[in-house]
Amino acid sequence: METLYLLIETEVGRLDEVLKRLKAVPSVTEVEAVTGPFDLIVKVQAPHINAALDTVIHRIRKVPGIKST
Repeated sequence: METLYLLIETEVGRLDEVLKRLKAVPSVTEVEAVTGPFDLIVKVQAPHINAALDTVIHRIRKVPGIKST
């Protein structure tokens, strides 16, 4: 099992919406709000590193309200 941690900056006022959408993404096992330059930390687990990266590129980065990862 491969694990990735991803730091995410959200658009102003969209934190709750993004958090809820991320929790629904397969392979996302945890989503927590943080303080500082980023708004969320996301834990992604998948059987292989390629599957985890695919989740980041094709699912997480397409969530509306994400400013940067």
